[in-house]
Amino acid sequence: MKAVRRIRSLPALLLAALALVAGVVLTPGAAVAASASRAPAAPAVTSVSTIAEALRKNPVYVDPAAAAQLPAADRDALAKHIKDADKPLFIAVLPAGYPTQNLFANLRTATGVTGLYAIRLGDRFDARADSSVLSHTAVQNLVTSVQGEDARAQLTDFTDRALANMGGKAPSSWGSSGGGGASGIALIIAAAVLVVGGAGAYALVRRNRRRREEEQRAALDRLRVVVDEDITAFGEELDRLDFHPAEPGADDAMRADYERALDAYEQAKTAMAGARRPEDVRAVTQALEDGRFSLAQLAARRHGMPLPERRPPCFFDPRHGPSVADAEWTPPGGAPREVPVCAADRTRLAEGRDPMIREVDTDYGRRPYWDAGPAYGPWAGGYFGGGILPGLLVGTLLGSMMSTPSYAADYGTGYGDFGTGFGGEGGDVSGADFNPDDFGGGFGDGGGFGDGGGGDFGGGFGDGGNF
Repeated sequence: MKAVRRIRSLPALLLAALALVAGVVLTPGAAVAASASRAPAAPAVTSVSTIAEALRKNPVYVDPAAAAQLPAADRDALAKHIKDADKPLFIAVLPAGYPTQNLFANLRTATGVTGLYAIRLGDRFDARADSSVLSHTAVQNLVTSVQGEDARAQLTDFTDRALANMGGKAPSSWGSSGGGGASGIALIIAAAVLVVGGAGAYALVRRNRRRREEEQRAALDRLRVVVDEDITAFGEELDRLDFHPAEPGADDAMRADYERALDAYEQAKTAMAGARRPEDVRAVTQALEDGRFSLAQLAARRHGMPLPERRPPCFFDPRHGPSVADAEWTPPGGAPREVPVCAADRTRLAEGRDPMIREVDTDYGRRPYWDAGPAYGPWAGGYFGGGILPGLLVGTLLGSMMSTPSYAADYGTGYGDFGTGFGGEGGDVSGADFNPDDFGGGFGDGGGFGDGGGGDFGGGFGDGGNF
């Protein structure tokens, strides 16, 4: 009799197992929700690792101790909105007493995904981002714009504004936002639509790729004229140089300076010959800047003068050579700033005259290079490395372009650091390989929410969101 009952129970068991599998396949959100509902109570302080693991699966994490701030329905709606936008925006809602020491940096490290990270901590709010996704200034402005709002309004407003400005793609680990209850028929229909539209989509992608390649070639062709002028000018400096390695008084240090200058000249020519995109010219101008500094060292040694300090080239025209000082300069319609200048331009500014500015051809006539278009970002980046370029270009056309996500998509990121290629920044799994300055600052203790400290992201909650 027991055997008969076991046999009769098999269909019921099979049906139950089938229902369970269908629920997992067709309604992953429901399965996750059911699992979450059965989870044991969270400890008093949820670890950063736990938060990071949750964010790798879903863009919005609400700590159990802060559940009252954002109800489940609002949380799910916010997560769906982020997934639908396909952007790497991560939001965490944590209780007011959560430890803040290095919070942003630790969370970014543990999550390991490039993106924009926003944290609502009690009634305070702040955010940090990889610069490839959103600029420091943009993050500050977005955070400031939502200070003082309640949790639901603040997170919704921040999300809407951030998604409209940020770059990058959502991590693949999120999957799609899809709703529960999708039927097999609906999936088949969707697959059929994809097959039918595949050819059209492929053609569109190819057309867009060709268009971008044509734009890049046109930008490089225009930029090539300027770079060739730079190479020619440096070659003429070498020709005019009254130095021979075997001349009386020449020592090994002088000969080494001279060899470095010659090598830089050859390196610049080779790099320009192999350039295929505008960002490739950074290597050219960087080599020229190195070569001119070697000539400055050689001149100092030959005349028995102190060796020059390694300084960036003259801001107004890098062909002028290494700068000798910083001088205040105000561009038309802009704010005053300190720029590196050569001796001749320092004298001109001190006498109230205009500096000798490098102008290039544009569709609107001859213009200063900083008002000539986005392709000159890599050109300037090779000359002015080391992080000084953003401050020099504030308020100029090139500076404004370089702070936008569209510029990052077309020309790369980092004010001349174009090694990452075109587009696609954000959402990639970089692990702990990121710039810690992008996630520093805060709470007065380096956590990300206080009155400063820690790189480019200081400020925050200490003064009501005033950065």
